[in-house]
Amino acid sequence: MEKNCSTITINVIDPSKSLSSKVSVAKGTSLLELTHLVQYNKGLDILAGKVDNKMKDLNFKLEEDSQVQFIDLSSEDGVRVYKRSLFFILMKAVKELYPQRKLKIRHSISRGTYCEIYGESPITEPDIKKIEEKMKEIVAQKIPMTKSIVPLKEAQQIFSQSGDYDKVSLLKHCKKETLSIYNCGDMVNYLYGYLVPHTGYIQKFELMYYAPGFILRYPDHHSPEEIPEFEENRKLFQIINEYKKWGEILNVSHVGSLNDIIAAGNAKDLIHISEALHEKKIAYIADMIRENAQDIKIVLISGPSSSGKTTFAHRLAIHLRVNGLKPVTISLDDYFVNREYTPRDENGEPDFEALEAIDIKLFNEHLNNLIKGKEVEIPIFNFHTGCRQPKGRKLQLKEDQIIVIEGIHGLNERLTLSIPRKNKFKIYVSALTQLSLDDYNPISTTDTRLIRRIVRDFNFRSNSALRTLEMWRSVRRGEIKNIFPFQEQADVMFNSALVYELAVLKNYALPLLEEIDRTQELYSEVRRLIDFLSYFIPISTDDIPSTSIIREFIGGSSLY
Repeated sequence: MEKNCSTITINVIDPSKSLSSKVSVAKGTSLLELTHLVQYNKGLDILAGKVDNKMKDLNFKLEEDSQVQFIDLSSEDGVRVYKRSLFFILMKAVKELYPQRKLKIRHSISRGTYCEIYGESPITEPDIKKIEEKMKEIVAQKIPMTKSIVPLKEAQQIFSQSGDYDKVSLLKHCKKETLSIYNCGDMVNYLYGYLVPHTGYIQKFELMYYAPGFILRYPDHHSPEEIPEFEENRKLFQIINEYKKWGEILNVSHVGSLNDIIAAGNAKDLIHISEALHEKKIAYIADMIRENAQDIKIVLISGPSSSGKTTFAHRLAIHLRVNGLKPVTISLDDYFVNREYTPRDENGEPDFEALEAIDIKLFNEHLNNLIKGKEVEIPIFNFHTGCRQPKGRKLQLKEDQIIVIEGIHGLNERLTLSIPRKNKFKIYVSALTQLSLDDYNPISTTDTRLIRRIVRDFNFRSNSALRTLEMWRSVRRGEIKNIFPFQEQADVMFNSALVYELAVLKNYALPLLEEIDRTQELYSEVRRLIDFLSYFIPISTDDIPSTSIIREFIGGSSLY
């Protein structure tokens, strides 16, 4: 029996991937209509879908046999859709209440997004409450969010008329012929991704005054049914704002302005200034350590994956030597317990990132003896046998020597519990991207690190981009558990981001991502990263110094 040519077969997979069902629907059925035809008992609203591994909004119409996976707040894709839609509602509320003011959506902080509103006078807490109430009104009205595809020049005219000149600047160098924009009542804009069908989907959010701006708070995939508890990250907030202001001084706070500099042939100057800023900051940190050298005996360096910790540690060592100190490096890896004693994770697999995977007692004993001037035998861990070698290396500190330790647990006080706090200096290193695509679209620091890692893993670890993407979720879980909770314990934070780096990394990452085809489950993530990188004009590596942090990922470092 021949299949009815007006119907198609859809294999529907729920977000947990535990259930699937096949349904026959008419051609032209939307994803939203499909949600009403299948059983879905998770208790979370469906926000979007993947059609043959490619992200689509719920208004997308199905025209051929497909596999569909629904997306809700239990996934990072769902959080992006929810957050993006919430941004749109915030933009609409501010425009209606304060048409003469300028909203800027800045960066992630404390499990939310920090924003500022510029005008003749500073924004106040009552203003923030008023905006929140207006947003709730917009949500209650269930205003449709509809997408339309317009020629690029028409989109530029729309944004020019609305005063979104940062978008006009970004699109000036865009190679696309058309752009997808969303309408929400009289609000027209583009947030570089998909939105929910109407404002009524966005039920859970709050605005918290956080001078000089506010934090927009919402559920995430770890806490999809409620807004997570607020976590104060004041030190992180200060360092991000410091770099944001520096970017504004150089007029490179947006990708459009970066592209203008590159197109004008001035990338070399920007590279030199960015590298000089890093050098100045590292010298400042080394000076802090030198000024307190009578107390500080141990420097602990930590940070998430691909934050540039290795290059930072080498450059810091050089500056410490300039200051008359001789750093001695100890690797935490050599203090692993024998593999048979490694703790297990929730799946019964060895958890090498757990603090208990380290022989903390022996580690502290050695540190104490070294500080007292005694000789110790540092163990050497054999990763092939999973055990320590019978003999280690002897070490005894001289008066002008200082211990430098790099590792994921460096900021966790439990790692060095027996060492007095005054004898330790803790440094948190991360790539805290200061750029935004435009005023409403901040660049995720996580995306910057992921692109760094894709390039590094291919160059130095023989891993394909797909393999790196497959491992990334596990890497992120380890960071959330072992690194981020302790970042505020740092004595100083170093931002390893370089304002020009994504224009360099594009040359390496884009070909690797383009090798991944749409049959792969992670194809939607691949497309998202490709689309993101498309906004950058690439630049050559010729003028990047051999000591740059970016060399840790692209190669050519002279430090190791």
